[in-house]
Amino acid sequence: MNLIVGATGMVGGEICKLLAEQGQPVRALVRNTSNPESVARLTRLGAEIVKGDIKDRVSLDNACHGVTAVISTASSTRTPREGDTLASVDQQGQLNVIDAAKEAGVQHFVFVSFPPIDLEFPLQTAKRAAEERLKQSGMTYTILQPTCFMEVWLSPHLGFDVTNSTARIYGKGENKTSWISFQDVAKFAVASLDAPAAKNTVIQLGGPEALSPLEVVQLAQQLTGKQFDVEHVPEEVLRAQFDAATDPMQKSFAGLMLFHAAGSPINMTEPLRIFPVQTLKTVGEHLQAATAMGTAAH
Repeated sequence: MNLIVGATGMVGGEICKLLAEQGQPVRALVRNTSNPESVARLTRLGAEIVKGDIKDRVSLDNACHGVTAVISTASSTRTPREGDTLASVDQQGQLNVIDAAKEAGVQHFVFVSFPPIDLEFPLQTAKRAAEERLKQSGMTYTILQPTCFMEVWLSPHLGFDVTNSTARIYGKGENKTSWISFQDVAKFAVASLDAPAAKNTVIQLGGPEALSPLEVVQLAQQLTGKQFDVEHVPEEVLRAQFDAATDPMQKSFAGLMLFHAAGSPINMTEPLRIFPVQTLKTVGEHLQAATAMGTAAH
């Protein structure tokens, strides 16, 4: 049995879908406050629904019973509920999951994190604490560290709006990033379960190409035939936001923006040798889909 922690989230939901398509048993951890539509979607996939909360260790003991593998993608960063914090979910919550999995005799634990950043902020502190606990747990582990999700960073939510031909660039926009799709992160997570070379490893993940934000803008302009209105947020402004932030979430988002501005090119030769993942989504494909969605909406 495979337990997915974070099953109602973007990556976790995709992992459940992929496992179900392969005919693999799926147990999805959901909360009483989880979106009913997301839970219904998991039910339609054939997932076994188990109620619990990573802040509640007792509920995790029940969820881990009879489980051979855990994949955890849970985070409070995207859709926090009341009582969710980086400390309670991303740090202590993940430690609870790891401890419960170990006690239940889980054989393999896959943890979705992100690459190390040369800054101290609460989300990174939480991720590194979970990684270290997992390494020391005695379970077989796979730690995946994907770089910037194209569906997040190249979206209207963060200022990259293909439909309206606008782009917000953090920093100068000249540093290259190996943008990755959340769908490909899910593929790597599922493939980790059966790839011998993925055992007891930390693997950084990116997409098939490294492009700077300005190169992404150029690509978007070519695809749409429109000139983009580009807004730059200078790195000094990002640094000032980071230094001034006192709220843990704000501090973490400011840190991630500095990480984004610095660029994150990932050499994918070794990960693609380890995992049977054949094709990775390109930035161009993402932009084409965003363009098509915008056209359909109008």
